[in-house]
Amino acid sequence: ALAASWLSEHYGAPVMLFALLLGIAVNFLSADPRCRPGIDFASRSVLRLGVALLGMRITFGQMQSLGAGPLALTFGSVAATICVGWLLARAAKLDPAFGVLTGGAVAICGASAALAIAAVLPKGPHHERDTVMTVVGVTALSTIAMILYPLVAHALGFDAHTAGIFLGATIHDVAQVVGAGYSVSTEAGDTATIVKLFRVAMLLPAVFAISLLFRARNAGAEAGTRPPLLPAFLVGFAVLVAINSTGQVPPGVAQGLQAASRWCLVLAIAALGTKTSLGDLARVGWKPVGLIVGETLFVGLLVLSGLLLLR
Repeated sequence: ALAASWLSEHYGAPVMLFALLLGIAVNFLSADPRCRPGIDFASRSVLRLGVALLGMRITFGQMQSLGAGPLALTFGSVAATICVGWLLARAAKLDPAFGVLTGGAVAICGASAALAIAAVLPKGPHHERDTVMTVVGVTALSTIAMILYPLVAHALGFDAHTAGIFLGATIHDVAQVVGAGYSVSTEAGDTATIVKLFRVAMLLPAVFAISLLFRARNAGAEAGTRPPLLPAFLVGFAVLVAINSTGQVPPGVAQGLQAASRWCLVLAIAALGTKTSLGDLARVGWKPVGLIVGETLFVGLLVLSGLLLLR
């Protein structure tokens, strides 16, 4: 995680992607009984802590400032993209859980959402491989979108506010949203960031609904294998959003907890990479990649259509 952060700062590439690739490079460590407990701890407990601490990025006031139209468009696009992911996975004869995982990652907040959703999905034989594949796909496409989408907004003649809504509602990862938004203008960057944080706030109801869905689907499974009804990290996420919304959290404390969230997620991604074999990823075929690309195109076109109607 430290090496990935250093590389990201010096070369400008996504830290999550560096962490994942460095983890895969030392996959042999996952077979060492001395290393396995720490790798498991980082990929589970540290992951959940990082997702819970994401709540310190969001306040209710930020969401209210967007207005009813953008909020409804963003909410609808998140829900529709997850449903489309599920339908596309079934059509491609892939596990529907994988469609929900990729759809949620594309719809909400990229790698962070993939990790949170994976935590409540049933642990099948390809669970970790599917999670890593999703992280790789959404991170790569988010970087491409950071470059292309500002050009699309300019070509369509969007003003700064509308461009910010488009970028914040369609690009997967928070860092790429910030980069794309402020490359247009300060107003576009501010708007894109707030829209993106609203999508991050959707993590709570989305993961809770997915948890309920797969709990019902696996009602006959043993208690130890069923996803939890309300994971503790979701409760922590909601509590921190409420606390942050009071405005009583000192800026230094809020920034420290946000940095802690980032470090936890980078650690978790590195651990997931360590548990993943490059050969396993190479054998998944083109369908999962096509699924993530299809979901990305769907959410982009849906938001564009909505914005053109709202103009």
